[in-house]
Amino acid sequence: MTTLDSSQRILTALKEARAQIEAIQREKQEQIAIIGMAGRFPGAETVDEFWQQLSQGKSGIRFLSDEELDAAGVDRAERDRPNYVRAYASFEDVAGFDAAFFGYAPREAEIIEPQHRLFLECAWTALEHAGYDPEQYDGNIGVYGGAALNSYLINLHSNPAFRDSVDGVQAVISNVMGLMPTRVSYKLNLTGPSCGIQTGCSTSLVAVHTAGQSILRGECDMALAGGVAISRPTPSGYLFQEDGVLSPDGYCRAFDAEGQGTVFGNGVGIVVLKRLSAAIADGDTIYAIIKGSAINNDGAQKVGLTAPSVSGQAAVIAAALEQADIGSDTIDYVEAHGTGTTLGDPIELSALSKVFQQAAPAQSSGICAIGSVKTNIGHLDAAAGISGLIKTALALHHRQIPPSLNFQLPNPKIDFESNPFRVNTELVPWEKNGSPRRAGVSSFGMGGTNAHVILEESPGPKISDPSTDASCPWQLLLLSAKTPTALDASTTNLANHLQSHPHQSLADVAHTLKRGRRSLSHRRIVICSDHNSAIDSITTRNAQYCFTQTPADENPPITFMFSGQGSQHVNMGRALYDTEPIFRKWVDYCCEEFSKHLEIDLKSLIYPNKARQKAEGRKQNPNSPLTPPKRGTGLSKVQNPKSKINETQYAQPTLFTIEYALAQLWISWGIRPQGLIGHSIGEYVAAAIAGVFELEDAIALVAHRGQLMQSCQPGSMLSVAASELQVVRLLDPDTELAVVNGAELCVVSGSQEAVTRLKQRCEQEDLNARVLKTSHGFHSSMMAPIVPQFIEQVSQVKLNAPTIPIMSNMTGHWLTADEATNPTYWGQHIRQTVRFGDGIETLWQSDHPQLLEIGPGRTLATLAKRAQGDRAGVVLTSLRHPHESQSDHAIIRT
Repeated sequence: MTTLDSSQRILTALKEARAQIEAIQREKQEQIAIIGMAGRFPGAETVDEFWQQLSQGKSGIRFLSDEELDAAGVDRAERDRPNYVRAYASFEDVAGFDAAFFGYAPREAEIIEPQHRLFLECAWTALEHAGYDPEQYDGNIGVYGGAALNSYLINLHSNPAFRDSVDGVQAVISNVMGLMPTRVSYKLNLTGPSCGIQTGCSTSLVAVHTAGQSILRGECDMALAGGVAISRPTPSGYLFQEDGVLSPDGYCRAFDAEGQGTVFGNGVGIVVLKRLSAAIADGDTIYAIIKGSAINNDGAQKVGLTAPSVSGQAAVIAAALEQADIGSDTIDYVEAHGTGTTLGDPIELSALSKVFQQAAPAQSSGICAIGSVKTNIGHLDAAAGISGLIKTALALHHRQIPPSLNFQLPNPKIDFESNPFRVNTELVPWEKNGSPRRAGVSSFGMGGTNAHVILEESPGPKISDPSTDASCPWQLLLLSAKTPTALDASTTNLANHLQSHPHQSLADVAHTLKRGRRSLSHRRIVICSDHNSAIDSITTRNAQYCFTQTPADENPPITFMFSGQGSQHVNMGRALYDTEPIFRKWVDYCCEEFSKHLEIDLKSLIYPNKARQKAEGRKQNPNSPLTPPKRGTGLSKVQNPKSKINETQYAQPTLFTIEYALAQLWISWGIRPQGLIGHSIGEYVAAAIAGVFELEDAIALVAHRGQLMQSCQPGSMLSVAASELQVVRLLDPDTELAVVNGAELCVVSGSQEAVTRLKQRCEQEDLNARVLKTSHGFHSSMMAPIVPQFIEQVSQVKLNAPTIPIMSNMTGHWLTADEATNPTYWGQHIRQTVRFGDGIETLWQSDHPQLLEIGPGRTLATLAKRAQGDRAGVVLTSLRHPHESQSDHAIIRT
């Protein structure tokens, strides 16, 4: 080995080591974003209601009347005892569960422990709140969560009839707390880690910490984290005991001199977590950032297993601050564990003071606000930590600190004079103190497992998603549900949301409804241009702009019809190119691919007045699943006059480009074809969509096909309004039947002289005939010389059986796998008669077909409607005719 080789190896090793160090540093600096939340809390059924409750300083703990206690079956002797407290902390309908929505039979759902059910429903809501449908998300989603101890299984097995009729294994699976997250993963099809966690009262905050670490380690791309607790499924009070943890009067008085205990309640909370860098790149709404988190255990340095520890709590807070790499003097607010117990509150404040004063001894008293959500909703056991986290994330999001309730005089065992904390007792603006708004959230479990999370405000407003463009004048709002009642409720909720958020981007709403919601069996589409038109269409059910689809409507097949040569024109689809990113991406990509074969900037023919720099300057997101793979060298610098768009060698590629991009746009909107039919060159678009050709191969073949056809001897074509039999009777040896478009519409090809003679014969027969504006006699013997060469070209590419049925131009019936994969078929396709009319007739024989023209204008739609007769079905178009003034946006959305 030479010295040079040795030096090179050392340099390479140094570079690799440096890269590893940089990767570790990036990993350490990476943070977690909270991009979605869901929950049900005492007095609040949603996260929005929860914030209203918090900001208005309301309590969700209520006191039960005699009537309520009677209805719940509470013994009168028990509730008449002097230590019976009528306080109850819960949300409504604890036992309610939409079993059918998740595919459970009533008996099957009955076995499932109520906390499992509630956590499953909340998980679905949380993902919707984040704007993600797992079926449309490419990454792995993990689930981390835990539940409180519950006696549901014991109660079930106390019933002999139930015990004898239910499989014991299924009963255990449906009740074991550790398997609760796996039920969510199964039902929502989530493939990331799924882990049950149980650390007592700190369970849900430990779940958040663990989920965040899992994301940072690359085990999942997104995670659900939270907890659930149902301590009292039916309305009832409790018996207060001296020296216990329960409040003697039903009020949690955290940090107050009168604080003697807490109130346990029912609740559930889940947050959706994601890497901050990914959340920013994907344009997610970021409610708060998890800047750092830590968990630990007290160990044996305390008086008992369930007793809190100053050293343990102080250690976990210090560890979280270190992990966040910030000083305690930058923390503006602490959401404390705050149970209001005689022992717990002083120990917690002592631990906080120890950390904060050690880091910044000169801190003034009262500069850091402190509060406890337990004063609003009680102690939610395994859901306690997540409740505090959600409260604090909402406070950061709204830039307001909500009041902690029931505080009048400070607990004398807490030295507020010498520590930096003050109990926040009113709603106040969250002002910055020279650094981003930051908060700490604590949760401590019986048994000594402690958790602390450092939150920071979002780095800025949501960035518009690259697949949504607010400049589009029309938007599609897609709603779906499993029942008509649920669909109506969702529609009403949407109208209410638009009314209460008049300045929210309608494009963002449309994107979330499209990408962030599962497509269910009952659907409604609202077409609108602004908030007012959307609200009006929803409330009036305007039939022109508000469409409803039931499961019975799903059976009719949707067939894409791809237009043929002659329909192309300058600026076709221009409005969509300017405002629909998906359409623009595929137009740009196809044009770039065609440039390798045509040596021309195809886009300059389609949009000649568009500045090329602007057209090429749009950058694609390389991480987007919508971005096609890049291949080859870029666009040619050759420019051509716009009139060339009508030359066969360019007309066919421009049509292919627009139609392929248009099909992808429809598919991105959830309109997926069950059948395809194309007119001549349109069949190549159909074949590309159905996977017969790879896109790049299809582009190469279309370019070569157009060039070969352009090279043929010039000819002419004549459209004749007559049946095939009538037209064939008029033909001479120099003319051929090229196209059958319908029962009374055919096209003939031949030399210009022969076509002229045929036109005269048609006039003598009193048949309407007109010469088409073409340069060649397509689909005739005039194309025969190029067929062998094109067959050879096709034989060089891989052909596949279609994944979507294609109606054959050559037979008027469905294309077989043997035909699709035979190069000779595609060669003869140039030469043989286009039997489009026969294909349309075959489609009309199906039950209530829906035919959608994919291409410029309405040529195929007109032919389809002529053939329809009185048969049921729908015919629609996508783009305007060049002579129409109506915009492409209005046509494609109405």
